[in-house]
Amino acid sequence: MMVEPLIRVALWLLRQVARLPDRWVRRLGHGLGDVLWWLALPRRRVALVNLALCFPHMPQAERRRLARRHFRCFGAGFLECFVFWHEPAERIVGLVRQQGREHFDALAGRPLIVLAPHFVGLDAGGVRMLVDSPGAAMFANQKSRALTEVMTRGRTRFLSRGMILRNEGMRTVVRTVRSGVPFMFSPDMDLGPRDALFLPFFGVTCATVPALARLAQLSGARVLPMITRMAEHGYETTFLPPWEDFPGHDLEAATRRMNAFIEQCVLAMPEQYLWTHRRFKTRPPGEPSVYGR
Repeated sequence: MMVEPLIRVALWLLRQVARLPDRWVRRLGHGLGDVLWWLALPRRRVALVNLALCFPHMPQAERRRLARRHFRCFGAGFLECFVFWHEPAERIVGLVRQQGREHFDALAGRPLIVLAPHFVGLDAGGVRMLVDSPGAAMFANQKSRALTEVMTRGRTRFLSRGMILRNEGMRTVVRTVRSGVPFMFSPDMDLGPRDALFLPFFGVTCATVPALARLAQLSGARVLPMITRMAEHGYETTFLPPWEDFPGHDLEAATRRMNAFIEQCVLAMPEQYLWTHRRFKTRPPGEPSVYGR
């Protein structure tokens, strides 16, 4: 009964932190990551298991250092979300530098899916995109109602057509994309065995939803990758050229292509990928859990 009021107080305090100068928010975020490294033991274990699976030839000590750097990036990214969810547009524009925006603008008004994998700068790039252009995205309710409300308001405050709840299904998304509203999509998560294909990610079989390929096929949309990197100061968002010949007629091949692309992005900034997500939770029939109980 008392959890939600405490969460609301914590969210209010984080809102006050977001008003501090950028360099202070970043330093506090790194400190938060250090604290989480020691306190969030289940998430630390998930990150270490993921890294061991994806980088089996990397020395264990190096993987542990990489995981700790990830926690620092995650802590900074989490605190800075409150900047992007609350602070004025001018501050956000100054924090996020955009490259390749012409690829995005060239498709204005046409069905477009913006592929944005789960890096710590996901909110930074997404909110910055919405400062200049309307858009939509998909979300899932959090365990905390207060956090869900804050996240939804923050992500939709700049000219957005709104957030689509994941359980609304594909029809709502298809209608949105066909209407010419850019749809920001992050499908690189384990959502369970339903409709999933068991495909390799860093050589490890994982449940991968072919939703990106299926949505592009149903809507006739182009797929344009958007990668946001946490820089020493602020963030850098890069819009890459839209993919050609995607999805084609083979949904599995198209989904393999998506996984291979995300792998390349991870290798460029491995400490910034969301390693605390149980990406390999759903195993093929007969295979034991990689995370244990």
